[in-house]
Amino acid sequence: MPTAPTTTTAEPSRPAAPDPSRWAPLRPLVLRLHFYAGVLVAPFLLVAAVTGFLYAASFQAERFVYAQETTVPAGDGKLPIGRQVAAARGAHPEGTLSAVRLSAEEDATTRVLLSGVPGVDEDHVLAVFVDPYTGRVRGALEQYGSTGALPLRTWIDEFHRDLHLGENGRLYSELAASWLWVIAGGGLVLWCARRRAQRKVRGTNGRRRTLGLHGTVGVWTAVGFLFLSATGLTWSTYAGANIDELRTSLGQATPSISATVDGEHAGHGSAARGDGRHGVGLDRVLAAARAEGLTDPVEIVPPADASSAYVVRQIERGWPGKQDAVAVEPATGEVLDVLRFADYPVLAKLTRWGIDLHIGVLFGPVNQIALMGLALSLVLLIVWGYRMWWQRGRAGMFGRPVPRGAWRQVPPQILVPGMAAIAVLGYFVPLLGIPLAAFLVVDVVLGEIAHRRGRGSRGGRTARSGTPTRT
Repeated sequence: MPTAPTTTTAEPSRPAAPDPSRWAPLRPLVLRLHFYAGVLVAPFLLVAAVTGFLYAASFQAERFVYAQETTVPAGDGKLPIGRQVAAARGAHPEGTLSAVRLSAEEDATTRVLLSGVPGVDEDHVLAVFVDPYTGRVRGALEQYGSTGALPLRTWIDEFHRDLHLGENGRLYSELAASWLWVIAGGGLVLWCARRRAQRKVRGTNGRRRTLGLHGTVGVWTAVGFLFLSATGLTWSTYAGANIDELRTSLGQATPSISATVDGEHAGHGSAARGDGRHGVGLDRVLAAARAEGLTDPVEIVPPADASSAYVVRQIERGWPGKQDAVAVEPATGEVLDVLRFADYPVLAKLTRWGIDLHIGVLFGPVNQIALMGLALSLVLLIVWGYRMWWQRGRAGMFGRPVPRGAWRQVPPQILVPGMAAIAVLGYFVPLLGIPLAAFLVVDVVLGEIAHRRGRGSRGGRTARSGTPTRT
């Protein structure tokens, strides 16, 4: 009698585990790198995370703290730009007019920017806030950077960037950015290689629970950390210079508008540089820019000298950004050059968007909340990381380290290309390469010292037991 074929219930498929023969030699090396990089670099990352959190929150705080200067009741019609500048110069005749910023918001003031003002940092300008409807000056504050940061945000920005230590202080933030992607990538690899049962958080306690929390949050935020690391390096001191050089060699540098006046009009209309009445004046220049499609917010920059033109550029950094610019001839109001953001090379566009996303202006408050979440996650990961180090101790030891010598287990066909790649990366990102080389040297020296001490102690015990020592 024929029997019905038996059926079996297929088990749900699971992600394929890494090949043990390939992963086993690499895991101790990745674990050791992740451990020591986390322990040594975490203090710098902690400072960067806390100050980054504050910076992301400072945009909304700035709107509240400086509401008197930055906002006005909306009126029926705005005054000509020339009259607004004249009102600002009447209240603040010191310094030189460096730019005029017009906002796209109906309830925002116009910013008249003055450089060379006594008592103002040479890297900053004095922003005079003018009511565009009445010409009344609402106040004056120091301003810094292309995003128009006022004193509160400027202080936090400089603390995040260089700890108020100047150019030397920028090394801290570059070190943090150089290592963040290494730590995040190593943690992601370690988490993916762990068995599913070992990733659970519920029902666990002690070091295993801490490890589960650390791994889970790390995995969900790893992409964000990789992005922050990459974009942070683009305007760092050393790696940033290498990135700019690479982009230039590839023809992907950020283009600039030509603002040089040639021919018979050079030097015409260059009088009264301090009040914005160069040649045709600010209002004619703005009208020429409007004809080329430039809408608010815009910044009007007067000619730098007798052979320079006005430059009007859009300064909207949100999405979709307005980054077009035009150069206007001072004597005639003729447009000399037009630069469209749409014509930027691909890497120049990505760099612009990446930086704007990094500082929290690309998507406004949503962008800022996401950055605050990443910063808070990084703080928690650092705390959990140090806690795991504590919990890993034995018999009162604080933080039993991962054993050395893991690189000897890596097959040559993986080790040699890996070391070559690290050497290239270390060249382009020196604050990754130099500390890594120093760590390897110190690790080798300490290992040799420990080896000799251990060999000496073994030799002494052997001699006392009557057995000849081995050389």
